[in-house]
Amino acid sequence: METTLIILKPDAVQRGLMGRIIGRFEDKGLQVVGCKLMKISGDLAATHYKDHQGKPFYDGLVRFMTSSPVLVMAVRGVGAIGMARKMMGATFGSKAEPGTIRGDFGVSNSFNLIHGSDSPEAAERELGLFFGAGEVLEFERRIEPWVYDVSSGSPE
Repeated sequence: METTLIILKPDAVQRGLMGRIIGRFEDKGLQVVGCKLMKISGDLAATHYKDHQGKPFYDGLVRFMTSSPVLVMAVRGVGAIGMARKMMGATFGSKAEPGTIRGDFGVSNSFNLIHGSDSPEAAERELGLFFGAGEVLEFERRIEPWVYDVSSGSPE
């Protein structure tokens, strides 16, 4: 099982897409194990996007991410990181395939609706930035045997 950070960005929140996007992750069989609506501070945005510092789009990205509330989620499942990235689609909405979150809801190359961790290392670091101790939960879902084949004793 992997846990990944998903951020529904200010454009997704302002456009009222939160429920529809959360529903896609749940429909896929992924488990939401942490979730909160928050306003990202400038310091947190700078820390989160530190790898982009010095790039031409950095200042605009930080302004955008701090402009309005975001919804941060911890999402868990077998292969959750790669699965979430596929569900999100290409970075730019204009280039994202239909059927993906960005392909179905986005047209902008600046506002791209959603962020998802791109590796297990990034997920661990990012989850630590946005969630404190006890905010990412462990709990059994009764539907687990209907999502994963667990006949071998562990999820496929």
